[in-house]
Order: sequence, then C-alpha cells, then structure tokens
Amino acid sequence: MSEEKTTPKKKKASSVRHTRALQRDRNKRPIVDPPEEQVAERLHDIIQPATLSQVAYFHQQGLRERTLTLPVMMAFLLSLVWRQIGGVSELVRLVQTEALLWAEPVKISQQALSLRLSNLPSELFRRILTEVLPVFHERWQQRERPLLPELAWAQARYTRVASVDGSTLDALIRKMGLLKDLPKHPLAGKMTALLDICTRLPVQIWYESNPKAHDQSFWPQIYPFLERGMLLILDLGYTNFGMFKQFTADGITFLTRAKSNLSYEVEQVLHRSATVHDCLVWIGKKDARQKVRLIEVPYKGKWVRYLTNELDPLHLPVAYAVALYWQRWRIEDAYNIVKRLLGLAYFWSGSQNAIELQLWSTWMLYGILVDLTDDVADVLDRPFSTISMEMVYRSLYFFTKARERGEADQLVIYLTANTKLLGIIKRKPPPGKLAILSRLTNATES
Repeated sequence: MSEEKTTPKKKKASSVRHTRALQRDRNKRPIVDPPEEQVAERLHDIIQPATLSQVAYFHQQGLRERTLTLPVMMAFLLSLVWRQIGGVSELVRLVQTEALLWAEPVKISQQALSLRLSNLPSELFRRILTEVLPVFHERWQQRERPLLPELAWAQARYTRVASVDGSTLDALIRKMGLLKDLPKHPLAGKMTALLDICTRLPVQIWYESNPKAHDQSFWPQIYPFLERGMLLILDLGYTNFGMFKQFTADGITFLTRAKSNLSYEVEQVLHRSATVHDCLVWIGKKDARQKVRLIEVPYKGKWVRYLTNELDPLHLPVAYAVALYWQRWRIEDAYNIVKRLLGLAYFWSGSQNAIELQLWSTWMLYGILVDLTDDVADVLDRPFSTISMEMVYRSLYFFTKARERGEADQLVIYLTANTKLLGIIKRKPPPGKLAILSRLTNATES
C-alpha cells in the first residue's frame, strides 16, 4: 500500500492546527513561579542599570512618565516571558496582586496595558539588549571553565569564533485587531543572530517583520559587527561569492558547506586519500572570482564538502575544520532555547511593536540563563556544552523548595551538588563523530 503524499494544502492545514494547538497548550499551562531570588538579583544587577540608562532616551521620544514607566514595563515583560504567562489579561491579574521583580503591585486595566505594549517604542528594549550583551560577554571572560578541544584550539588562533543564521518566527493567532480579517495565520517575522560559539552568547540580533526575508538581505546589518581575525561559520543559505571575496580582503576567515552544484576549477591537490580530499580551487566569476580551499570528507555514506578561504592546511587542519563546522549547530540550540523553552514560539499580542518587545525581552533572559549555566559549568570545571541549559532552568523550582525546607542556601552550589538528581549534566554523546575526527586526523597526518 503506497504512502499518501502530503499536498501543500494539507501542509498549510497541518501548520494552522499546530499553531492553534500551541496556543491552547500555552493557555492551559499554569503560570511558572517567579524568578528565584538569586536569579532576580542577576536580572536586577545586569538589566536594571541598562534600563535606567535609557530613561533619557525614553524622554527624548516624547514619552511621559506615568504608572507604566520604562523600568516597570521592563519588569512586567521579563516576568511575562520567564513565567510563561499566557496573555495580557493574565498579566493584568498578576500585576495587580503581586510584585514583579522591581515593580510593585499596581492597579491597571487590560486596555491600558495593551495600549502601552503597542506604543512603548520597542527600540528602547533593543537598545537595552545591545547594552547588556557586552556585560554578559565580560562575565563569561571572568570564568575559567574549560572549552571543547576544537573551540580551545580556535579561540587561541582567532579573535572570535562566530556563526550567523536566521530563524523564522512562528505564526500569530488571528484573535485581535486587524489580524481577525486575515485569511490565514501570519508569521511573526524573522530574526537573525550573530552568535559567539564559545560563549553561546549573541554578539548582535536583528529582526525583520517580513518572514520571507532572505538570509542574504541581512548582510548590510551583519557586516559592521564582523572583525578582522575572526572565524565566521556559515550555513548554505549565506553562500555569496562576492561576500566571500570581501571576507578575504578584510582578513575574515570563513567556513561553510559547499553546494552540491558548486562549479569550480581545481588548482592544486593538497591531500587525497580514502577519507579526505583537500584541494585549492577557483570559484566565482569576474570580480567575485577567488581561490579557496575545498575539503571533502565521507559522512553517513556520502561525501560532505566544505569551503574556506584559509588556504593553508597547517593553519586550519581538516579535522578542526570539520569539528568547528559541526559547532555551527550551537546557534540552532540557541534558537531552540528562546523559542521552545522561553516561549518565543507563542505570541501574546498581534501588535508588531509588542512582538518586538517580546523578542528583545526573551533574548535578555536567554543571556541570563547562559550566565547562570556558565556559572554552573565553571564551578564543576566542565565545558559549557556538557551542561543542559534546559535542566538548569527547570531545576530552579527544586532549589526554591529546598531552600524553603532549609536544605539549601546558594543556588549555584545547590545545582552543582545535585547534578545527577537534577539531570544537569548531559549524557555523553555517541562516539560516532569523535571516531570520524580521529580518522580524519590520522588520515591527514599519514
């Protein structure tokens, strides 16, 4: 019996049902407890000063001081994201009955809060995020947890190891305003991040309301944040021979996958064996023409190809090139955390401004979670990659209860002392990729 083919119409219907299911799931979920006191202290110490520094800009925009000031709205939105609050009406009930971070309870109507979400410039929150990102990076530098071998190797040779990629945001629910008249659930837009792979922290994040925006359209925004001497790891969607040549001219090393239909001319074979093909080739035409290195290795029954403008295999050995490209998936991990764990897959307002407020707030909390997880890795003297950010987040409940019973006092100490109980340390990965790297290393050294 043949399998039934999925038509585009069925795919769309499935997507709509999935979106509705997500919203129902969110509405049914209970509100998460407030941020643990020591997490709230991190929020206060890192985000509150940056928030206060934007008050002058707040006034420059002609915004009046009122009940819902910038610091109060920041407290509300961080709480809304962290506590998985399902919507504005639920938030209104909370703000009237309990303090949220540094904001005291306040009597406010749902209409007033909805209006504030629509007219409080999201640019304020973006500026605050931009100000706190370097703070997160500085805190990471002060710790001494080990890195994975390939990252330690790369960090000693490049000014930064980073990856850039985009992610389309999920659909909005047609339940308010102009969205009610739309024929289908619109997507909320597209975000793009430049992520430091060693720290797991964003260098910068961009947002585009058009969900169909091509990855290449973000280059004018991305390029000013690239630096000479860095290693930039790219997905296939960013293949651009003109940009590749610009990277070389500006001293930026790139590493990317090669398309299956890549057209090239071989100039020199550097190494050829049963497990490695490494050669110098010419790609591109006219002004975009340049010499690059093409690396081919077998993986799961097929040859996988990589391109880099690092022409010297002594400066970037095959095994490290492959291992570092695999680390590109850390940016996918980051998207998974912000969308699935911190709730950016659910939108509590159809307003464009509110979507951006939620986006910037979620990335701030992502930074806080990375900071806490890195603290745990530092105390355990383990690479960050071996610690589960999700389980650190979910373990906060158990610390709160343990402290209520008088069994714990310091959050990080409790987490590191109960790693097995809490599942904080990830299971060891299968040896498959490590074995491949070992074969590649031996192959290129022979």
